[in-house]
Amino acid sequence: MKLPLWGSALSATLLVQVVSSFAAAAVPLLGPILMQRWNLPPESIGYVSAAVSLGICWCLACGGPMLDHHGPIRTLQLGLAAICLGLVLLSQPAATLGFVGALVLGLGTAPNNPAGSTMLMRTAPPRHRNLIFSIRQAGVPLGGAIAGVSVAPVVVALGFAQTIWLIAAIVGLSLLAVQPFRRRLDLERGPANRRWPRMFLSPSALRRSAEVIRSHPLLPLVTGMGISFSIAQASVQAFTATYLVTQHGKGLAEAGYFVAVLLVASTFSRIVLGWLADRWRRGLLLLCLLLLATSGALILFVWSAAGPPWALYGCVALIGATSLGWNGVYMAELARLAPPARIGDVTSAANLFGFAGSFCGPLVFALIAGRTGSFDWPYLLVAGQLAACGVFTLWRRGWR
Repeated sequence: MKLPLWGSALSATLLVQVVSSFAAAAVPLLGPILMQRWNLPPESIGYVSAAVSLGICWCLACGGPMLDHHGPIRTLQLGLAAICLGLVLLSQPAATLGFVGALVLGLGTAPNNPAGSTMLMRTAPPRHRNLIFSIRQAGVPLGGAIAGVSVAPVVVALGFAQTIWLIAAIVGLSLLAVQPFRRRLDLERGPANRRWPRMFLSPSALRRSAEVIRSHPLLPLVTGMGISFSIAQASVQAFTATYLVTQHGKGLAEAGYFVAVLLVASTFSRIVLGWLADRWRRGLLLLCLLLLATSGALILFVWSAAGPPWALYGCVALIGATSLGWNGVYMAELARLAPPARIGDVTSAANLFGFAGSFCGPLVFALIAGRTGSFDWPYLLVAGQLAACGVFTLWRRGWR
């Protein structure tokens, strides 16, 4: 039975989102093993996460011509190929190759949002747009949850290097699986540009991104909210497993279960929040309230981390629902505010600045954790910046 065009777009983007997120989430879950192999302290996993975010920023800043030239499906396939290469490099015992692999992994995951938003905005029914965007974005925590429950047992059964190669093989199979969608979904492309690889070395990319963000008066404010959320999300994803293992004595498998709960909660939260945004039709206000809720959830997490497991599981679920649940509504708001011909450019530019927060967040988090000898203070500082952004947005909008 032939899917409607929006169904094909959602199926292809959801598959790529789940698989690429599964691969990316395996890296922080394997953080304690990676740091031992590279003879680095546990908090150095934050530098690996920062390298991934740097690769994402690089691609978002310079990858627009690639999307125009190849179309969204082929661009997603190129990203999956880069993820495979990044995983192979991460499997090496040399830290230098591992950090290069993290950078390449970021380059591979970056096309998901601009390519997916371009397809879905073009094909999704407007009355269900937030929900469809949120279902696509739910693939991020779903892939992470699968990693949370499967990576540790596979490492025990096969070993570290074989686990990395298995994940790379799964990514490669997904690259082939989306090929049948290309004929229907790559028909509308931007201007062809065979020089697109050279654009990855263009020094003017950041200036172009700033100009795109100014195409609507609300886009700078929404982008600022995305930066705040991205700092929190990257910090939570990069450090939760290592925090629970090194500071609270959890086993690697148990930490994986906590991460799985975190991501399953965010999977359902993204869908529910997308449905709510479609009914309420006030997506920006919903994002603002989520900023404040995420701040409270992180403070509660630090307070309950040493408590009974049931309280910690509940708190982790709350963090997942808030700090990782915002993306679908955010992407739909960006697409709604963007000029129709520049949806991919606006999504790339906003996500560039968001992933700049994802790069700086874990980096500063790791530095503060190293100086203080504790993960608690960095978590509280992340909560503080979320609260400040939420209060500023409420004051700035009024609400109107």
